[in-house]
Amino acid sequence: MRYSIALAALLASTCVIACGVQQPELPPPEAATPAHPLPFKGRLVDGDPSELPPAVALSLSHTSTVTFAYREELSHDEYHIPLIVSAFDPVTYVGAPLGDYGVTAFASLSIVEGDRVLGDYTAKAHVTKSYNLYSEPTHQEVEQAARVAVRDRIDKKLYHDAAHLADSIAPVGRPALIAPLEK
Repeated sequence: MRYSIALAALLASTCVIACGVQQPELPPPEAATPAHPLPFKGRLVDGDPSELPPAVALSLSHTSTVTFAYREELSHDEYHIPLIVSAFDPVTYVGAPLGDYGVTAFASLSIVEGDRVLGDYTAKAHVTKSYNLYSEPTHQEVEQAARVAVRDRIDKKLYHDAAHLADSIAPVGRPALIAPLEK
């Protein structure tokens, strides 16, 4: 009897202490690369304009001969510590992680002018967020963080190749990349 009262008191005090532990909120997703337009404009032929990498979104034009095709795919995974283990583990009650939610985002971007592929880019990002007894991220928060990460990777690749892409686009009124005839 004495042990059960002591155990109940210990459990109650642990819960009171754990309730006072504040878990950090997920920060709002932000891209690591500052967004700026590409040195050329393009027309979106495939993809949702509201779900583009910032560099592409800032470089859209309805009259361009260059086209963008963008696609994202998400896959979800979860890990949970078995309830039988976490229920008897005292660190559970002080905020130890009970598992995590993960999202893998895969993105592809094709840049085409006429029948020439100017660029083909792919990127993959995996984001996981742990949860505990007192706080849990939403699936939407984890998805958004994965989308921001994969779009940032596409943007970095685009910014790295921006000058080359701009040089390979045909100037208006002149055929693209035609080599002069040798005499």
